[in-house]
Amino acid sequence: MKVIDTKNAVGTVLCHDITRIVPGEFKGVAFKKGHIIKEEDIPELLKLGKDHLYVWEKKEGTLHENEAAERIKNHAAGEGLIFGEVKEGKIDFFAEEDGIVSIDTDELLKANSIGEIIISTIHNNTPVKKGEKIAGTRIIPLVINEEKIKRLEEICNKRFISVKKINPRKTAVITTGNEVFYGRIQDKFGPVIKSKVGEYNCEVVSHVFSPDDKEKIKHNLMEALESDAELIICTGGMSVDPDDMTPTAIKEIGGELVTYGSPVLPGAMLLIAYKNGKTILGLPGCVMYARRTVFDLVLPRILADERLTFEDIAKYGHGGLCLDCEICHFPHCSFGKGV
Repeated sequence: MKVIDTKNAVGTVLCHDITRIVPGEFKGVAFKKGHIIKEEDIPELLKLGKDHLYVWEKKEGTLHENEAAERIKNHAAGEGLIFGEVKEGKIDFFAEEDGIVSIDTDELLKANSIGEIIISTIHNNTPVKKGEKIAGTRIIPLVINEEKIKRLEEICNKRFISVKKINPRKTAVITTGNEVFYGRIQDKFGPVIKSKVGEYNCEVVSHVFSPDDKEKIKHNLMEALESDAELIICTGGMSVDPDDMTPTAIKEIGGELVTYGSPVLPGAMLLIAYKNGKTILGLPGCVMYARRTVFDLVLPRILADERLTFEDIAKYGHGGLCLDCEICHFPHCSFGKGV
């Protein structure tokens, strides 16, 4: 750092805090370390008795915290983000619209392992609303060796933090079970599905009922696949009971089965399959009565055009236990946050 006449300090960077004291009223920081001095700051600094200042003397190969934060942001930030103004060397990332957070955690670890660089995020795969804060970045010191920023740019893949857009899907619902088909009990699943997909502005374009008859379930599945529905949700018939034929029907129509089962509670009997470019979900009975289940974890990812794999589902074992809190704070809780 160097000493400079305050009147000549416009554009320079303070190396120390400057305190303002108003007897009996206020004592605190008027100008923080790292502040870039503006023309309008000069009279205020002089009033505080600061005729000279310690400022950062820029040297080749070093970056001020604001410039470094911009470089980090420009490399790490992908689609679906907007940014706060750089302030005291920190930049915040916000969701540009409703979506789901996508973070390459391996790349994030690389960045945070360089030293003197930090990037903090919320959990991967968290559904977010427009304007929610999802990340922030800064460097630890006031200035940093540019080689560290170059290191990040070299070893980390670009755009490893983003928000994927949610795309509403036309949805077909197939409810299976003799007890509902023959009117022995009232269907309670349909309203829940409409509410859940409605959270993401999806429209239920058809809802049909089937007895526990494999051929009739297959017929209903083929009709849904040939319709304009983009997402097919099957409810009922998902257990291992001999009457429950939904998984078998999905396999026999040629569905590419990704998983029948998930390490999520509630939601162990989840089924995911693909056919004709459409996603088929078989939902366990818990979706009908539990506030949050595996359905809440996979639905936004499917609507963000992810093609889920068995590994994607297996990873939910870490964080896949819902604590069924008295006051539910999902998605800002531990449920589903191990991936």
